[in-house]
Amino acid sequence: MEKLIQEFGKFTGFSLNEHHIRQFQRYEDELLDWNSRFNLTAVRDREGIQIKHFLDSLSCIKVWGNQAPARLIDIGTGAGFPGLPIKILYPRMQVTLVESVGKKADFCRHIVKTLGLEKVEVIQCRAEEIGQMAGHREQYDFAVARAVANLSILVEYLLPLVKIGGAMIAQKGENGPIEAHAVDKSTRLLGGHIHQMKEIHLPGVTETRYLIVVNKVAATPDKYPRRVGIPPKNPLS
Repeated sequence: MEKLIQEFGKFTGFSLNEHHIRQFQRYEDELLDWNSRFNLTAVRDREGIQIKHFLDSLSCIKVWGNQAPARLIDIGTGAGFPGLPIKILYPRMQVTLVESVGKKADFCRHIVKTLGLEKVEVIQCRAEEIGQMAGHREQYDFAVARAVANLSILVEYLLPLVKIGGAMIAQKGENGPIEAHAVDKSTRLLGGHIHQMKEIHLPGVTETRYLIVVNKVAATPDKYPRRVGIPPKNPLS
């Protein structure tokens, strides 16, 4: 946990307190234990978890600064990234985690229970399904996703969940700017406007990462997201 403690302040400008550190340590231990039995993540060493999962997840803080969202939804969360590290830092935030793979959703529920986190909902379903649910559609201040799909697909997954005045964050690798330039038309169709691309440099990681922020400026047409499986097969142009 020393690596996370050392780098977090330099990276975000915030400090971790003792409670945060205990929570992240338990999360790390549980992830390593579950990963020895189930294939939850390819990152299997402690320093890798602290930097490539925890710190990378917490880079979202750079978008909202002191104005943290009240409600956040994480699509394709896997083992809880980025939603659960964000939740640990913001215990009052309402967080919804969406994951289609049963074992990964089970792990997220286990972590929520183990850490005693409140106001967290874990839903096992596809992104296309939750985007059409009345209790979730256009209900969130922020929708986030990390390494789930090409941005042309992510905008259709995330923007229907964001209320007007909110935003989506896509955590992307070095191809992020290329993907962003290719989705201007589809983003506007879905009620969004690309606001910014923040460069992220994780300590010890050579690849530049990007936070692509899309503001929600108008309602998303009712027919989006399309049926399960359609966005990946036929992304909006």
